[in-house]
Amino acid sequence: MLLTLLVLGGIGLYGAWRVLWRPNVAESAEGPAYLFIRTGEPYQDVLLTLQKFELLREPATFDWLARRRGYPQRVRPGRYRLDFDLGNEALLGRLMRGEQDTVDFALDAFKYKPQLARQVQRQLEADSTSLRVLLNRPEWLQQRYGVDTTAVLTLFIPGHYRLLWNTSAQGFLDSMAAQHRRFWTEVRRKRADSLQLTPTEVHVLASIVQRETAKKEDKPLIAGVYLNRLRRGMKLQADPTLLWAIGNFGVRRVLNKDKLVDSPYNTYKHKGLPPGPITSANRQSLDAVLKPAAHDYLFFCAQAGGTGYSDFAATFAEHKKNARRYQHWLDSLNIKR
Repeated sequence: MLLTLLVLGGIGLYGAWRVLWRPNVAESAEGPAYLFIRTGEPYQDVLLTLQKFELLREPATFDWLARRRGYPQRVRPGRYRLDFDLGNEALLGRLMRGEQDTVDFALDAFKYKPQLARQVQRQLEADSTSLRVLLNRPEWLQQRYGVDTTAVLTLFIPGHYRLLWNTSAQGFLDSMAAQHRRFWTEVRRKRADSLQLTPTEVHVLASIVQRETAKKEDKPLIAGVYLNRLRRGMKLQADPTLLWAIGNFGVRRVLNKDKLVDSPYNTYKHKGLPPGPITSANRQSLDAVLKPAAHDYLFFCAQAGGTGYSDFAATFAEHKKNARRYQHWLDSLNIKR
C-alpha cells in the first residue's frame, strides 16, 4: 500500500510539474519567439495563434491551466516574449500581468504626415487612420501640444525609442511630445533665444539644413548662411523649400519656372522662414542650428563631382563661379532636371 501511495504521489507530482512548471515554450534556433495580442482579441484567438505557429510544446496543458486560472476573461494586449524556459504557470503569469516586451521603434525622417502614419502602422498596433485624424485636428493639437497642423512635424525627432507595441495613436503622439520636451532643455532654449528664434523656428530651419546636406561638417556652415541671411533681411532662397512646394524632392536642378510657384514655402518669393518644417529634423540638424558656424558666408551650392559637400561664398560673384562649376558638372552627366 505504501509503495502504491508513493507511486501515485510520484505520478501526481510529475503531472503537476508537467502542467505547471515544465518548460512548455517550443525552442527555436532563431531565438525567443514573440506573441502579439491585439486589443480586444479573445482568448480563443490567442490559443489559435499559439497552436498555428507552434509556439508551445503542449498547447493542451496550457489551455487546461489557462481556463482554471481565469485567463480567458483577463486577456491583455501586447507583445510578449516567450522564453524557452517558461512553464505554463510562469507564462500565464506574464500574460495576465501584462508584462510585455517593448519595441525598438525606429522613427525615420519624413516629409508628409501619411508617411509617419505608415511608419507607425508597420511597427505598432496603433491604427494609421486614427493617427491621421488626430494629426489633422487643429484645435485638439493646439490644446494638447501647443502646435497647429502645419507645425506638428516639430514634435517628431527621428531616432530610436522604446515603446509598447499596443501603444494607441494618441499614446504615440504623447510619447513623441514627451521626447520633444526632453530635447528642449534649458540650455537649448537659451541658445534659441540668443539666435532670436523660437523652438518651432529652430525646427523649421533645421529641416531645411537637413534637406540641404547629409554631411555633419557642413550642417553648421549652412545653418550659419541662413542665419546670416535672416539677420540681413534677405530671402532664404532655399531650394529644398521650393521642392517641397512643387512636391518633387527628386529634382537635381531647380529651374526658373519652379521659382514662380505660388506657395508660402517658396522662399524665393517670400522673406523669412516658411510656415512649417519640410521634414522632421533630427538631433544633428537641430543642434547645427543651435550651434551654427560663425562666418560671413551668404551663399553656398553643391560641390561638383557629387561629393555631398558644399562650396561657400561671401559674395554673389564668387557664388556664381561655384554655381557655374556645379552646373557644368551636371551638364557633363546630361542631368537636365
